Amino acid sequence: MTYKLNPDRQTLGNELRSVFVDTLDELMSQNPKIIALEADLGSASGFSNLVKQHDKQLLNVGISEANMMGVASGLSLVGYQPFCHTFAPFATRRAFDQLFISGGYAQTTLNIFGSDPGFTVGPNGGTHTSWEDIALMRMIPNSIVCDPADGVQLAWLIKALAKEKGIHYIRANRKAVRQVYEVGATFEIGKGNILKQGHHVAIVAAGQLVSEALDTAEKLSDMGIDATVIDMFSIKPLDDSLITSLSKAHTHVVSIENHSVNNGLGSAIADVIAENGLNIKLLKIGVNERFGQVGSPDYLQNEFGLSANKILAKLLNFLA
Repeated sequence: MTYKLNPDRQTLGNELRSVFVDTLDELMSQNPKIIALEADLGSASGFSNLVKQHDKQLLNVGISEANMMGVASGLSLVGYQPFCHTFAPFATRRAFDQLFISGGYAQTTLNIFGSDPGFTVGPNGGTHTSWEDIALMRMIPNSIVCDPADGVQLAWLIKALAKEKGIHYIRANRKAVRQVYEVGATFEIGKGNILKQGHHVAIVAAGQLVSEALDTAEKLSDMGIDATVIDMFSIKPLDDSLITSLSKAHTHVVSIENHSVNNGLGSAIADVIAENGLNIKLLKIGVNERFGQVGSPDYLQNEFGLSANKILAKLLNFLA
């Protein structure tokens, strides 16, 4: 893997739904066996841009997400490579039995993009909010679960997973997020990326909160606290060896995720610490025993304690 940080991390990249569709467009042109499926999201998904050139490789199954996973599994059995997109709670929570039985148990291939997870759902409200999608997908044997930091990483992931068989889940905002990496960066599934090397506290983040983790590290540096920052975009498989080395080289570990603190990134890190008998304090920053609610993404990010200022306050209290 080779990656460099974007020198201007305040810059927004392209909308992630456009990144997803444009990358699929490229792959579908190269391989007629790649099929895109959606659950009646139309322009909200950007799939309408695929219709003109790939009408025979595009299926709109209607608002029937569980059926979409069953159809995709069937297509996989006859040699196709399905990519499914819908909102994160409907791609996972609503369709979980089909994912587990028709996907994992039947050993078919499903590439799933669950969009607008956590606070990024915005005004669609509590029914459309997913704090539990990573937890569900981690439970499917041999699944791969990823939370990319930006569009560069999302595009790389789609191309990398298109070469693999099995159940692959990617969650990300549909809208533009800050660009963490320079274009052309490459990564390795199962390996975390060290974005800043420090020695006091190790901050392990995933998804668009990687940007907040870098912001937090800069503020900590001004206070004389030297933080390491890790982008753990590959939540399953997790980079166990990196978590072990971080735990031995720092006094504290903090996980930051746009997800429940139960069975997400923080829980995966806790498992490594416990199973290896590591003597390290861990703070899991995420959502604790809450359902979603209506609000703008910025409002919800702050309301659920995931804004940069609230992350910094929790972290300073933990280090005190």
